[in-house]
Amino acid sequence: MNGLPGSPHRPAPQAARASFEERLRTVAREHYHDRHPFNLRMHAGQLTPDELRRWIRNRFHYQRHIPVKDALITAKLDTPELRRMWLRRIRDHDGDRAGEGGIERWLRLGEAAGIDRALLLDASGVLPGVRLAVDGYVNFCRLRSPLEAVAASLTELSAPDIMRTRIDAFERHYPWIEQGGLTYFRDRQGQGRRDSKEALALVIDGARTAADQDRAVAALTFKCEVLWALLDAIERGGRPGAPA
Repeated sequence: MNGLPGSPHRPAPQAARASFEERLRTVAREHYHDRHPFNLRMHAGQLTPDELRRWIRNRFHYQRHIPVKDALITAKLDTPELRRMWLRRIRDHDGDRAGEGGIERWLRLGEAAGIDRALLLDASGVLPGVRLAVDGYVNFCRLRSPLEAVAASLTELSAPDIMRTRIDAFERHYPWIEQGGLTYFRDRQGQGRRDSKEALALVIDGARTAADQDRAVAALTFKCEVLWALLDAIERGGRPGAPA
């Protein structure tokens, strides 16, 4: 397997591993989309109901593609142990049966905000910029090395914190959204901590050269840019003359 543990190799010195980990954490900390103006307005309670519904609807297009990109990553992993670990991510979003999983919980968030699930499931209304950002991420996971695809997922290093902030913001500022709709955010706190810990260990062990480390950092940076581009499109979607 190219770029992830799977064959014997000499591990990098501990100091080099620690430096590499800090580079990854710095990207996740400084470039994550929690700093995007749209997210800042959301968490400050400044979004209108229409803006919040537009975010829920368009973000769902990203959510429904998470198991797709994870299936592409799973296909790149060459040991049963790694595949079993990554398959759990697909189950987390798709569930083991109908009515379960993160996608179902996002649909319930939409319903709690007054969006019919048929509208959420209709991808024809997704903003073009959101569609482009999501397609770019899925194709990145399809075409790049296992190391880069896994490294791109390390935005999860910052996900638990933004979920806690989001829960507090929704409870305080958007009480018109039924509390049951926040289950997705609550569940992702624990899942994000577990997933990021596993992926971080894979990337640190798998980046065997300085070039590997640079590619991993670039992959994570790219994923942060995808999430920013998605919010850029959602924010522009409400301007006069912009697509609805």
